[in-house]
Amino acid sequence: MSKADKLFVNMCREILDHGFSSEGQDVRPRWEDGTPAHTIKRFGVVNRYDLQEEFPALTLRPTAIKSAVDEMLWIWQKKSNNIRDLNSRIWDEWADESGSIGKAYGYQLGVRYRFPHGEMDQVDNVLWQLKHTPYSRRIMTNIYNFGDLMEMGLEPCAYSMTFNVTGNKLNAILNQRSQDILTANNWNVVQYAVLVYMLAQVSGLAAGELVHVIADAHIYDRHVEIVREMIERPQYPAPKFSLNPDISNFYDFTVDDIRVENYQKNPQVRNIPVAI
Repeated sequence: MSKADKLFVNMCREILDHGFSSEGQDVRPRWEDGTPAHTIKRFGVVNRYDLQEEFPALTLRPTAIKSAVDEMLWIWQKKSNNIRDLNSRIWDEWADESGSIGKAYGYQLGVRYRFPHGEMDQVDNVLWQLKHTPYSRRIMTNIYNFGDLMEMGLEPCAYSMTFNVTGNKLNAILNQRSQDILTANNWNVVQYAVLVYMLAQVSGLAAGELVHVIADAHIYDRHVEIVREMIERPQYPAPKFSLNPDISNFYDFTVDDIRVENYQKNPQVRNIPVAI
């Protein structure tokens, strides 16, 4: 059975059984009808995914893997902050009339800085270090730029990646300040797992471990019963994942270069309410 399913089920049970409810507090998010969107949360959740062992896609319900990867490439490869460069509609609520989400996400990864080995952006710095100084303990990105927060359509949720090479394995830590567990958990896990696979391939490394650290892991009040039903579903083996082996430049990857086979899963959960 998929280990990603087991981690997800254990995390959800921990939140539901031992979490802290925001009922009675003044909260920012609202449902579409204006009702406060309360949550049950756990602080400091850490999940570890061994990417050599399996691809961490949920089978409890389908994860739109290619759409998730498209968003990841929009941020990390296109370094875009305009939803017109994205195939899905998930960012529409936060974009202005021009399609921009402001100085957020891909914009931050595209800003150029002076590094000891030249002027480049954060992604190019990671790629350079993985090839030239792979055992450095300084291979990381951070898009939570306090100087630009007032010009962001949404302050970044997944805000930093730290890369660490052990032997020939590329490991990574994804830090997230906040996560809506039902709508976003496996979406983020899958897209950053694929990022590790891609960076490893173009750097002559093998994908190792993805560690996902969530400061505020929460389930919204209107998601509780959906989650309770979902975690009781049957669990299936993880799908098989591979990348086009001919790609040696990170900027050449497209969603068509990923292969997901034998993805056995439960039915999709429809009409999930989203708090804004």
